[in-house]
Amino acid sequence: MEEDVDAPARVAALLQSQSYRQADQDMDFLNRDDVRGLRLQLDYWKPELLLEEHGIRATIVVLGSTRLLEPGAARRKVAELRAALAGDAANIEFARRLKVAQRVLANSHYYDVAREFGRLVSTAAPGPHGSRPVILTGGGPGLMEAANRGAFDVHAKSIGLNINLPHEQYPNPYITPELCFRVHYFAVRKVHFLLRAVALVAFPGGYGTFDELFETLALIQTRKIKPLPVALVGERYWRRAFDVDFLVDEGVIDQEDRELFWFAETAQEIWDGIAHWHAESGAPAP
Repeated sequence: MEEDVDAPARVAALLQSQSYRQADQDMDFLNRDDVRGLRLQLDYWKPELLLEEHGIRATIVVLGSTRLLEPGAARRKVAELRAALAGDAANIEFARRLKVAQRVLANSHYYDVAREFGRLVSTAAPGPHGSRPVILTGGGPGLMEAANRGAFDVHAKSIGLNINLPHEQYPNPYITPELCFRVHYFAVRKVHFLLRAVALVAFPGGYGTFDELFETLALIQTRKIKPLPVALVGERYWRRAFDVDFLVDEGVIDQEDRELFWFAETAQEIWDGIAHWHAESGAPAP
C-alpha cells in the first residue's frame, strides 16, 4: 500500500459503500421488499417486549373517530363556519362544511363518554394478579384521545398504537410516554389490539373503526380468538351505520351472531356490560 498512493482513497470509498454498512444500521437494506418478514418481526417485538416489561396483562381497546372533537372545539368550529357563511351566503362548500360540523357537534358528547370511561377503567378495583386493565387506543386524536385522557386524568397508564400513514399523524398528548408506540403494519397493530384484550369498545367512527370492529367480530364468530365482550356506543349511530337484522334476514350471518355485541350509551353502561359479560361467561372479572 505504501507504493499505491490511491489506496487510502479506495479504502475510504469502501467504508462509505452501501454493501459495507452493518445490516441492522442499513435502512436502505431494511426497507427492501424482500426483507419485509424481518420488519414484521421488529414491528411486533418492540411493543410486545415493552408491554411485557411494564406488566401489561389486560387491555380494554377503545376505537372511535379521530374527527369527533371535544364539545368546546366542536362549538368553535361551528361558530367559525357560521361566520364564514354569513359573509358569503352563496358559498355551497361553506354550507356543506357547516352541516358536517353541526353533526360533529351533535356527536361531541361521545368525547365526554369516552373520557369518563377511561377514568372508570383506570380506577377499577384490581383484578387477577393484582392488576387492572389498561386503556389501549390507536393513539390518535378525537375519541381515542378522550379515552387516553380519561386515564391521564386519574394518573393511570394508557397505551397508544400509532401507525405510519401517508399524511402526518401525531400521538395524542395523554398517552403514557413509555407506552406510546408507532408501528408500520396494520396487521401487527391488529395483533396488539387483541392480544391482551378483555373487551373492545367501539364509539362512532369511520372506515378505521369499522375495520377493527368487524375484524374482531369475524374472529370471534369463527372462533379464531377467545370470545370477548364488544360494546357499540351510540345505538342510534350504529343501527343506521349497519343493519344487523338485515344481515340475518339475508342469511349472511346466523341469528346468534346478533349476540356478539351490545349497545351502550354511557360510560357506566359500558363498564357494567363488560363486568356482566365476564360474570356470565365465567371469565375472570377485568
